[in-house]
Amino acid sequence: MLRIAHVSDLHVLSPAGVEWRRILFNKRITGHAHLVMRRSRVYRREFLLTVLAQAAARADQIVVTGDITNLSLEREYRAARALLEDIARTTEVTVVPGNHDIYLPAILRERDFVRHFHPFLRSDLPELARNLQAGRYPCVKLRGPAALIALASAVPRPPFVSAGFLGGEQLAALQAVLAHPEVARRTPVLLIHHPPVDHRPRLLRLRDGLTDEAAFRRSVAGLARGLVLYGHIHARERRTLPTATGALDAISASGGALEDPRAAIRAGFNLYGIGDDGAIASVEAWMIDESGRAMMRAAIADRRQSP
Repeated sequence: MLRIAHVSDLHVLSPAGVEWRRILFNKRITGHAHLVMRRSRVYRREFLLTVLAQAAARADQIVVTGDITNLSLEREYRAARALLEDIARTTEVTVVPGNHDIYLPAILRERDFVRHFHPFLRSDLPELARNLQAGRYPCVKLRGPAALIALASAVPRPPFVSAGFLGGEQLAALQAVLAHPEVARRTPVLLIHHPPVDHRPRLLRLRDGLTDEAAFRRSVAGLARGLVLYGHIHARERRTLPTATGALDAISASGGALEDPRAAIRAGFNLYGIGDDGAIASVEAWMIDESGRAMMRAAIADRRQSP
């Protein structure tokens, strides 16, 4: 059994507090204001440490589906990398960027995400990757019965917009990856930040969804089974992504550090088991208990019957 722990939306804060000279007069000021005003959603470093440690103890692989930092500040990048390096000593880590990790055009242009997180993006099929500014994607890791396929959907957006975009070049590369014999004989586990199944009105999807969701669906239409793991919505849910020959399970994780009274949102991680035959043998979720120091089982909202 291959065990994969799914953590998302860590929102690691700058350990030295806000660097005002770096957030004034750009989009970061709106992100900081959002954090301050939404006091019901508090990011607890101690929660995150417990979540990461417990995920590493239970899994062979840890995947982080974006928003690793809060405002993509240099201090946040360094703090987040240190946390991931610590758990990577015992459990392999794979990451994808979220919109908070590529907050400004300069962040993408200077390839800050790649510079800090490249140790977690070593692909087994580098010849099929595209050299995007967010890194070389798709990043493929062939592990036992599964093929982990990391995608970059985060792009800089104007204030109050957090939508994602994969782009034709990356999707063409994804199709080449899925056709590779070493991938085709395994169960695909696709990693993306933005939701791949979104039934909201178009205007809402353009604001904070995956804008080329339809193109992504066409790229995976030939798959009979597999997982698509995502974040962004800060809640645990499970949906179905129908394909021409079957269906994929699309599952989100809650925020990895969130203190919230709602069980669907409270900090935790998901854990998936893939058998030697490639079948998805188990899907479960764990969350921080009321003490803030231990984990307890949690439910994943089942949205598989949604239109």
